[in-house]
Amino acid sequence: MSHRSECCRKFLSSVLFLFVFWPLSTQAQEKIKIAYSSTDTLNQIWTIAQDAGFYKKNGLDVDLVYIGSTTVGVTAIMAQDIQVGNAAGSGVANAAVRGADTVSVGCTINVLAYELVVLDSIKSPEDLKGKSIGISRFGSVSDVAARELLKGLGLRPQEDVKILQVGGASERAAGFSRGVIAGFPSPPGNVNLIPGGLPHRVLADMADLKKPYPLPFICAVTTKSYLAKNRSVVKRVMMALIEASNYFKTNKEGAQKIVAKYLRGANKAYLDSSYDSTFKILERVPYTTREGMKIQLDDALKQAPGSKVTVDSLIDDSIVRDLEKEGFIDKVYGKSP
Repeated sequence: MSHRSECCRKFLSSVLFLFVFWPLSTQAQEKIKIAYSSTDTLNQIWTIAQDAGFYKKNGLDVDLVYIGSTTVGVTAIMAQDIQVGNAAGSGVANAAVRGADTVSVGCTINVLAYELVVLDSIKSPEDLKGKSIGISRFGSVSDVAARELLKGLGLRPQEDVKILQVGGASERAAGFSRGVIAGFPSPPGNVNLIPGGLPHRVLADMADLKKPYPLPFICAVTTKSYLAKNRSVVKRVMMALIEASNYFKTNKEGAQKIVAKYLRGANKAYLDSSYDSTFKILERVPYTTREGMKIQLDDALKQAPGSKVTVDSLIDDSIVRDLEKEGFIDKVYGKSP
């Protein structure tokens, strides 16, 4: 009788386990489409979360797609073609002042990490006058970077130096190698990817400015309407990104392999320099910088002065706050000393 009772007990325990946990596991595998906006190292938190299995670990069945511009990516988010995507504060603010309900729920990088790469013949800011530099699209992060870098050099954007819409990083590098543009804003290390070894120099580095330009840069963006109905899904996206950030910091070799997979032509010089730069600025607790968002909103309001959008309406940091209070971030990273 005792053997039979023990068997019954184990059977009932197994049934109870399945009854309690199996439905939750099935329900947790949420299908979601996520977009990232560049293949450079700064943006690879999104692909690391995919390839290292952090989306799956957090119950997400992710269709990860590449959209090479903040402007286009925000449009896709607004249309719900993308549920969560990488977008900088400029894209969030520009869309919101025009009536979109875009919102940033967290940022893994909160500074504008760019440098201005120019032809080797450009020895000084004065040499750049009358020439053109290339960006992806107006309103994009590269556009913001170009203008800030030029102003940091004492140059007037579009007056002293023309800014041209050229396309993504590869298109800008191609235009540069053909001499169509005299320079382009580049994430750290990307100068090592210029094809053909065309002589070049870094004329300005954002890190060398008196104060680094605060910018919600690599951010998880969605719409308020999607967040209201799918908060648990967005929370799991943030959990995956936090785990991916820790993976990046603690597994250099693994992170670089994933970067190289998505960025064709990535060489050791690029991988090492971009890794070192990104390591320094990855956020442990990925709140969205309000200072940086205010700058972007003030700029956006120049185009829509009647808008009632506020910084607080562009940021919902409740998920990151919850994850911090719940101890999730300390569990991932280990408690701060």
